[in-house]
Amino acid sequence: MSIYQPPAFVPQNSDAAWQLVHDYPFATLITQTRDEPQISHLPLLYRAEAATQGVLIGHMARANVHWQRFAEGPTLALFHGPHAYVSPSWYLEPDVAVPTWNYAVVHVRARAAVVSDRESTLATVNALTQRFESSRPEPWVLQLSGARLEAMLAAIVAFRLVIERVDAKFKLSQNRSADDGRRVAAALRDEGYADASATADWMQHHGGNA
Repeated sequence: MSIYQPPAFVPQNSDAAWQLVHDYPFATLITQTRDEPQISHLPLLYRAEAATQGVLIGHMARANVHWQRFAEGPTLALFHGPHAYVSPSWYLEPDVAVPTWNYAVVHVRARAAVVSDRESTLATVNALTQRFESSRPEPWVLQLSGARLEAMLAAIVAFRLVIERVDAKFKLSQNRSADDGRRVAAALRDEGYADASATADWMQHHGGNA
């Protein structure tokens, strides 16, 4: 297991992990190598695939040596969902409580493989562009062609992460009473910043007591 995971913080719905991966696609990618871990920060997209638990796709700069060391060990993709500080003053009995942090994360262990053909590399670029541009009123579309397109493709390396295991931890006040959960969620909504509001939303939908 890649994460300390008390039973109370294991999501009851396995689809919740994939929702987090979709909603928070910017991941920390770590590959265990012979000397020090290789770490990159980049967006990844989940794709269902027959006979596997699915794959994650992405690309990185060719100048980044990380991709050259995929074969040395397992790779872990860490997806960080909403998170926020929780004050003991929000509980019904604050004098017997301590400060903590609510958060939701997903760890995906995978086997990484470089995508070597041009068409699959271009498809990865287009998939990422579509994912992040499609909701815009006037989506940007990749319009490079000829030598400029080939130069761009030559400067990156696309890859696939064949998923072997998924560990999700949603620490959303499930270890507190229902009243405390509701109080924490309400207080987070009053905090006035995006992550606090998002954490309250995830408490409501995935915490089971807010």
